[in-house]
Amino acid sequence: MSMFQQLKNKGVITRPADTNGAINIIGAGTVIEGEIKSNGDVRIDGTIRGSVTSKAKVVVGSTGVVEGDVFCQSADISGAIKGKTTVSEMLFLKSNARINGDIHTGKLVVEVGASFTGNCSMGSVIKDMKHGDRSNEKLAEKTA
Repeated sequence: MSMFQQLKNKGVITRPADTNGAINIIGAGTVIEGEIKSNGDVRIDGTIRGSVTSKAKVVVGSTGVVEGDVFCQSADISGAIKGKTTVSEMLFLKSNARINGDIHTGKLVVEVGASFTGNCSMGSVIKDMKHGDRSNEKLAEKTA
């Protein structure tokens, strides 16, 4: 019997392995050029040159760099982001986080030492942004 089966039989594994629960790790020293889209969590310890979109959580480790926009449900940032950061729930900037670009988030937690350059919009702005696009489309349809 494999170790995985032993752990499963003991009830240690509580979540089924599916795409929604996937954890994607970009290791230190890895450079990816292109867009990343995921339904699961994404951890970045390397460098991404392109946008990162996740329906779950994005973690940028202390060695991680994202040179592009980040869109996700929640985020913990210890590394660097050079682009717009849009987080629908909570954005947590750890002490060595560096963000150069605008932030749009539901809630923001900033540790002492973290830095960002750009504008910050918080609270219901995210919800308004999502619904605002649709209402403009409907308005355009009615007037056209």
